Amino acid sequence: MRVRETFPYETGEAEHVWVPMPDGSRLSGRLWRPRSAVAEPVPAVLEAIPYRHRDLTAVRDSIHHPYLAGHGYACLRVDLRGSGDSDGVLLDEYTEQEHRDVEATLGWLAEQPWCTGRTGMMGISWGAFAGLQVAARRPPSLGAVVIASFTDDRYADDMHYMGGCLLSDNLAESGTMFAYSTLPPDPAVVGGRWREMWHERLDAAEPWILKWLAHQRRDDYWRRASVCEDYSAVQVPVFASSGWADGYSNAVFRALEHLDVPRKGLIGPWSHKYPHLGQPGPAIGYLQEVVRWFDRWLRDDDNGADDGPMLTTWMQDSVPPSTAYEERPGRWVGEPGWPSPHVTPVARPLAPHRIGEPGDDVAEHELGLQSPLSVGQFAGKWASYNAPPDLPYDQREEDGGSLVFDTGPLRERCEILGAPVVELDIAADRPAAMVAARLSDVAPDGRATRVSYGLLNLTRRDGDDPRPVEPGRRYRVRLQLNGVAQTFPPGHRIRLSLSSSYWPLAWPAPEPAELSVQTGASRLVLPVRRGAEPDDGPVRPFEDPEGAAPISTTQLEPGESAWNVTRDLIGYRSALEIVKDGGVLRHDDIDLTVAQRVVERYESIAEDFTSPRGDVVWSVSFCRGEWETRTVSRTVLSCTPSTFEVYAELDAFEGDHRVFSRTWERSLPRDCL
Repeated sequence: MRVRETFPYETGEAEHVWVPMPDGSRLSGRLWRPRSAVAEPVPAVLEAIPYRHRDLTAVRDSIHHPYLAGHGYACLRVDLRGSGDSDGVLLDEYTEQEHRDVEATLGWLAEQPWCTGRTGMMGISWGAFAGLQVAARRPPSLGAVVIASFTDDRYADDMHYMGGCLLSDNLAESGTMFAYSTLPPDPAVVGGRWREMWHERLDAAEPWILKWLAHQRRDDYWRRASVCEDYSAVQVPVFASSGWADGYSNAVFRALEHLDVPRKGLIGPWSHKYPHLGQPGPAIGYLQEVVRWFDRWLRDDDNGADDGPMLTTWMQDSVPPSTAYEERPGRWVGEPGWPSPHVTPVARPLAPHRIGEPGDDVAEHELGLQSPLSVGQFAGKWASYNAPPDLPYDQREEDGGSLVFDTGPLRERCEILGAPVVELDIAADRPAAMVAARLSDVAPDGRATRVSYGLLNLTRRDGDDPRPVEPGRRYRVRLQLNGVAQTFPPGHRIRLSLSSSYWPLAWPAPEPAELSVQTGASRLVLPVRRGAEPDDGPVRPFEDPEGAAPISTTQLEPGESAWNVTRDLIGYRSALEIVKDGGVLRHDDIDLTVAQRVVERYESIAEDFTSPRGDVVWSVSFCRGEWETRTVSRTVLSCTPSTFEVYAELDAFEGDHRVFSRTWERSLPRDCL
């Protein structure tokens, strides 16, 4: 990323501002704005997230908020209620209180003398969720949103219940928020009341997974703030982006299809990163695109930001399997709208271990499948963060426990863009069962690179109202895989792999189920893109990535990253252990030392479907002079055939003295899961 040294506007920074809430509480924020804004007011842009602007996101914030301020915007990065130095407690995600607070913050911004009264929102992940969700509430000053790595469906297209299957990221994200929601405020900001505020958070803490497991169906808990329930509520222009390696690419397609506002979609090869920091590359000049979008809709600048393709995507070329890539080869392609006139669904029937040609007449044949629990150990993360390397590895080992269908070697290049679909005529011998479908690019040497995947809990075969499977009965089900843009070159094969488990990416069924798939009646539907380079449409070249200079930090101790798969062939215990350790980092501007370490471990024993267990441990410490705090949180999820078992611990320390300790043990019934 190129560091931009000069900008059209000279800017100033308020390291800390208090934003008053209607109930008397205050939110903590950091503000950047042009110095000339007092005399010549500017629009304001808000990013509202719970990840601590003063320290844990300070480096990232310093790259893009001063950049936008330098282009004529007042940028406020605010911590949600109960996080960072803000008042209150943080009890869950996307609550009514959170949305009211964000609306109040937008109202406060609009009333400032240096603001024109027009506001926008931007963010990635939580901040993007907030931008879209608050847009649906129509606060009067909000004129545009820019969102990256988001969803409009909190139940089925977030880290919770993909295809009605419980994701292990449900546990991982609960562990993350268990840690973040119990961190102390900074005495340098809140003064002597820091300890009282901290203990208020500790006393109110509860593992969020308890809430999420209490709602295993799409009920009102998930419908609230899921914009897919009413797209018409959004009435402002939306610039939406994500990455193919992320878990959130599907929502970009739905936003373009269903929103009825000026909108643009962008999907690159990236993991869960802003596109100007995108990994795998190529990263792009995303902040320039953000400025253009806000200039168009908050300044009424007729700059063509809404011209050109509605959807711009990185069409990925074939690559060997790897858990990480520096760059993904490919090219940018543009679509005039979504659904695109360039994309046609092409159905291919499934024959015994073969994907037929379109129009083939394939006889019915029954194929059996019962996967070992080990299928899924090379699946990577539901949402890649590219640190440590967490993309799916060579699928050949996974395919050994799967039902595999291959095309013949392709005679010509095949491009797909959108969501592949598997339509199955399927039966199971147990009342609860799942099926995972993987699409792979198989090179002539046999190496298999996963292109996309999808999950379906067969008890959710008819939608959101789960019903047990009638053993032996055949069902017609539709399983949609994640959207993707991928080129399959001549000589390669396209592979569909089906498995009855995908642990630890998804929690397995209560007992091993044998599936039977009927060929002939089952098929793979690929979204084939017919355009070649001359027909891609005018895609305006992106500029190189750039941003403002990041704040100064000093790495005092190195971090550690690990992704280890182990198998004990005496006790038959298999495990995946993930270590993400940031080392010890000093924020030089505020003389604060921060250390973060998280260890995730997922294990199971042989074919015991009640043995899966996930264990997530977080440790976060802050130190400045004599002020030293540390929190250690742990969340463990295990199961019986009929229940999920949650165990959690929370300990807090001042120096070496433990000042808080609590444990939780809870049993929650499995609801067709």
